Parts: sequence; structure tokens; C-alpha cells
Amino acid sequence: MKTYLENINKAFESRARLGIMSVLMVEDKADFNTLKETLQLTDGNLASHLRSLEEAGYLLVEKQFVGRKPNTTYQASEEGRKAFQEHLDALEQLILNNRKDN
Repeated sequence: MKTYLENINKAFESRARLGIMSVLMVEDKADFNTLKETLQLTDGNLASHLRSLEEAGYLLVEKQFVGRKPNTTYQASEEGRKAFQEHLDALEQLILNNRKDN
């Protein structure tokens, strides 16, 4: 098997997780509602994907209150940034190595 396939990370296979990490690679931090609106996900769906990424060590979570309302922000951890970049690089290699003009 090609070595680049080893870096395709199952944690990023779903559209939601790919979207979450894509947003967090561009934005330093994003709150729950921003992710929900940007990715057009339900509360429960987004929460479950965020929890999975957090458990994998790919997200840092900060919970605080703004006024009387809870506000949770997320950012990609260094480990998450590295893993996601390796995943993107592997996908790029997969595409490049399987182009019809090669």
C-alpha cells in the first residue's frame, strides 16, 4: 500500500468533521453557533462530532459565560493541526497519483 494512504485519518472522514477542522484551520477560534451556522448542522450532530474530535485530542475547548449565557469556543490543538494537515496532504497525493493523465 502506498505510504500516503497511511496518513488518511478516519477521524476526518465525515463531512462534518472535515468542515469543523477546515474552519478551525482558518479561524483561530470559533464558537458553537458559528460552527453550526457555517456548516449547517443540527445542535446534536455538531456536538457529537465536536466531542469525537475533542476526545481524539484534536480540539481545545473553552467554556465561559458571556453575560448570563454560556459560550463555548473551539480551536484546533497543535496535534489536531498536524493530523489534519497530514490528512490533507495524503488526500492530495491520492488525487495526484490517480489522475488519468499520469
